[in-house]
Amino acid sequence: MSTPTEDLSAAGVSIWLDDLSRSRIDSGNLAELISTRNVTGVTTNPSIFQAAIGNQNDDSYDAPLAALASAGADVDTAIFELTTTDVRDAADIFRPVYDATGTLDGRVSIEVSPDLAHDTDATSAEAKKLWAKVDRPNALIKIPATKAGLQAITATLAEGISVNVTLIFSLERYGEVIDAYLAGLEQAKKNGHDLSGIHSVASFFVSRVDTEVDKRLSLYRSEDAEALKGKAGLANARLAYQLFEKRFATPRAQELVAAGGNVQRPLWASTGVKDPALPDTLYVTELVAPGTVNTMPEKTLEATFDHGVITGDTITDHYEDARLVFAQLAHLGVDIADVTQVLEDEGVEKFMASWHDLQKTVATALESAPENAAENAQ
Repeated sequence: MSTPTEDLSAAGVSIWLDDLSRSRIDSGNLAELISTRNVTGVTTNPSIFQAAIGNQNDDSYDAPLAALASAGADVDTAIFELTTTDVRDAADIFRPVYDATGTLDGRVSIEVSPDLAHDTDATSAEAKKLWAKVDRPNALIKIPATKAGLQAITATLAEGISVNVTLIFSLERYGEVIDAYLAGLEQAKKNGHDLSGIHSVASFFVSRVDTEVDKRLSLYRSEDAEALKGKAGLANARLAYQLFEKRFATPRAQELVAAGGNVQRPLWASTGVKDPALPDTLYVTELVAPGTVNTMPEKTLEATFDHGVITGDTITDHYEDARLVFAQLAHLGVDIADVTQVLEDEGVEKFMASWHDLQKTVATALESAPENAAENAQ
């Protein structure tokens, strides 16, 4: 009997864990998830690193923090060193997956500072700095899909650097992300880079769409509105996959593929269910299609392994259903364009807040690092 995660992998979905910490790496937990849960990659963000480094029950960062403190490292330098080390070590653990999948998977993502989300040049510069520091071919540099981020995505890909485009909410912005990716490959080709070595995923956020839409639907207090709850996120993602199919079948995209380029895979992010009234595997079992990635928090991964029911492709036969959901939302007065813009703005703000929390956490840790190191030595 196969497990649900094996079934999901067999259906063409790459399972990535949306979490990373030094203790996961050192304890062997990450390697165990590869062998027992079919995990083929990892994504990180400022919130994840803030939780890991700020975990009072985890002393795995004490020694490196003490070393950084004694070297006189400032907060941003310490964050850079700690996070790139974790990502490099995780990339090494995933290297056999990277090799076994022909470089498709085994990917580990690290994000540029959210403070740079609206600064194209600074984002591009940090992307190159992170890529050089991690120094692993199976890394991905995460860049948010803001207006400024689009140009940075193209510039980063043009340097031969693989990119995870994050914080995508709208179909319109997703179309712009695909354009930015294709432009990046075209420039990379002109710059003499081997296109086969450049990979990218487009991270389309799912559950947050339902959270915002359902909040607005609650204001209508009608049966029609209630019936639409929990449907917008799936509809949005399914139509994104249809757009993916169309755009990568164009002559422009196919010419790049013929030159060795890879398609930019859709990645379903924010797949932890936030509404307890919905099934806890909803954004996994209902978003199955070949050539996709689903990055899951551990709770969702374990729920999928325990009781997820994988029935094959649950996207491509539902395009009409998805368009109907959007039409019904529009009829009620729910402005999807406004929803997705609000979510993009909030997403950047939340990552900025987490980044600043991470800075505070590391600043405090650097101050107490010598004391902790002394206690651990006794």
